[in-house]
Amino acid sequence: MALITEGQVILDLAAPDRHEATRLLAERLVATGRCTDIDTFIADVRAREEKMATGLPGGIGIPHARSAAITEPSLVFGRSTDGIDWGAKDGPARLVFLIAAPEAGGEAHMQMLPKLARALMKKDFKEALAAATSEAEVVDIVSREVALDAPAAGAAAPAEPTADTTAPPAAPATASASAAGAATAAGATTATAAEPAGTARGLKLIGVTSCPTGIAHTYMAAEALEAAAREAGHEILVETQGSAGSKPLTAAQIADADAVIFAHDLPVKDLHRFTGKPTVDVGVKKAISDGPALVTQAERLAAEWAADPTKAAAAGITTHDALTTKVEDNVGTGTKIRQWLMTGVSYMIPFVAAGGILIALSFMLAQVSLGENGAIEIVQYNLTSDDQYNIAQNFDALSLTAWAALLFVIGGAAFGFLVPILSGFIAFAIADRPGLVPGIVSGFIANTMNAGFLGGLATGFIAGFAARWISNWNVHKGVRGVMPVVVTPLLSTLFTAGLFITVLGRPIAAVMDALNTWLEGLSGGNALILGLILGAMMGFDLGGPVNKTAYFFATAGLAGAGVATDAPQLKIMAAVMAAGMVAPLAMALATTVRPRLFSEPERENGKAAWLLGASFISEGAIPFAAADPTRVIASSVVGSAITGGLAMLFGATLRAPHGGIWVLPLIGNFLLFLLALVIGVLVMATIVVALKSRDSRQAQVQAVAA
Repeated sequence: MALITEGQVILDLAAPDRHEATRLLAERLVATGRCTDIDTFIADVRAREEKMATGLPGGIGIPHARSAAITEPSLVFGRSTDGIDWGAKDGPARLVFLIAAPEAGGEAHMQMLPKLARALMKKDFKEALAAATSEAEVVDIVSREVALDAPAAGAAAPAEPTADTTAPPAAPATASASAAGAATAAGATTATAAEPAGTARGLKLIGVTSCPTGIAHTYMAAEALEAAAREAGHEILVETQGSAGSKPLTAAQIADADAVIFAHDLPVKDLHRFTGKPTVDVGVKKAISDGPALVTQAERLAAEWAADPTKAAAAGITTHDALTTKVEDNVGTGTKIRQWLMTGVSYMIPFVAAGGILIALSFMLAQVSLGENGAIEIVQYNLTSDDQYNIAQNFDALSLTAWAALLFVIGGAAFGFLVPILSGFIAFAIADRPGLVPGIVSGFIANTMNAGFLGGLATGFIAGFAARWISNWNVHKGVRGVMPVVVTPLLSTLFTAGLFITVLGRPIAAVMDALNTWLEGLSGGNALILGLILGAMMGFDLGGPVNKTAYFFATAGLAGAGVATDAPQLKIMAAVMAAGMVAPLAMALATTVRPRLFSEPERENGKAAWLLGASFISEGAIPFAAADPTRVIASSVVGSAITGGLAMLFGATLRAPHGGIWVLPLIGNFLLFLLALVIGVLVMATIVVALKSRDSRQAQVQAVAA
């Protein structure tokens, strides 16, 4: 069925206001059998108008809505001679498109609506509609823009829609659209232009657009940003988070970008992906009305951040780390496995932090209130008894003991989620939302069977692959709608949990018991060796895969630490965090004591590295390693290994998975922790300065000899 017919065109739309005009246009949908209840549909359109006016600059009105009263994605066009006030700041609308979509969306037809939205940003398209003399001519003009079987020359045909995401529509077949480009392999649209002679280099920009219904403004904003970037001589990739969907921008595309433009009225999906990038953040209509200004703002921010690298480093603090929460498509199996694991860890960490810090504070208060063995007494509380620790029945706000018990109960509850969340979000990384239920439920079962984080890993992977496999079943159209909410969770949970209970649970629990026994037996030389290894890993690639592997071992181990105050897992966490702080602090120290050995940008980075290192952000040393990898990385491995080994040997403990000096009061044996850190920082800084001084002297000798 065509999106628009001659019966859905009104060349002389006369109405006193936009509400009456909407009813006149909607009556055409009733007449063509596409609307089953005009009052329901008009109510849905008005509800959409209340969220944000749909009048656009240039005399355009685009009332639109999804509605249960609509049977087929449809357009109704109206042209007003006098214009109708549709809420645009620059005046009344003379060209009005009523866009109607079924409540459940559509398939191929849903590709047409974004193409129309993009076409409305083109001057020649609007001029043709204004000059049309017949209904058939309007239908022909619109159909050329939205026809699925006639993509623009050089444009990629739209990808087949999937259950979750689809490739965005190809650019309309007009001269101006062909320059805008077509859908990229990543699913984002792109606009490029040759760099004008005598101007600054063209930037690589990225953007995200979205609106409440995802029908019109999302794609019009994308088109406006592409046109503005093209005019300014830049490249841009726009991720349209709308009804037709788009694959997310890849990690590589985001990493290459000089700046980001968000034009949205809904929260940006996976916002963390853009951490550390200069960002312009506005409503979606701002991009439609003033795209060039946004591009200019992005240019200014990109220049400021390029001149001051500390801005990117400081931005990273707000998200606390760079753990991956999206899996890239075109990577090897090993990389995908690591990204799946890191997704689980990244979602688990807030539970570790909350639970660990609360329990640590509980023990501190208990020791003040009850003496040296206060922590042990707090652990032995019983919520159902009538003793003094029954905070549910007898909480005394003036008692330190009551507060200690309260913090312990809440912290213990948070700790109880570690394995289920780890399992659930590993499954989520593999299968997206269908993996959450089987992953979390099976992870909970693994926890109750004392299978620990190994059980969480096993259930996460099994649940993820089971859910992904079931989600890809080719089922009848009538069943397809309940697959993600009923069939997939039911079957994948039954399979994963059943397999773990009957087959895998006991062997994995036995392995965890053996691992815990080995860790508890670590002391002296064995603890020192483990600390040296973990410390060297933390200092090797400063936030890269090796660093993250050591970090994963430490954070996952916290799940098995229980409430013991001196568990070996707590010592491992302390050693890993101390070692991860060494490199940025050592480079900050080196640039302070011997500034002449470093360039001006390195000295500026050194100032920021004090805060980054103190906050346990190893990435603060990356600018130094990138400029001088051999000397910096070699020094980092040595200094970090020494700190990790000493921290283990000294018996420092830590429940929080992050925080640096900001969680110092929660560190067991914190004076020895600081001693291990200071020794490692001094060793690394000394090695770096010595190596750079030697090479500097050699360069001077060679210069004199020449």
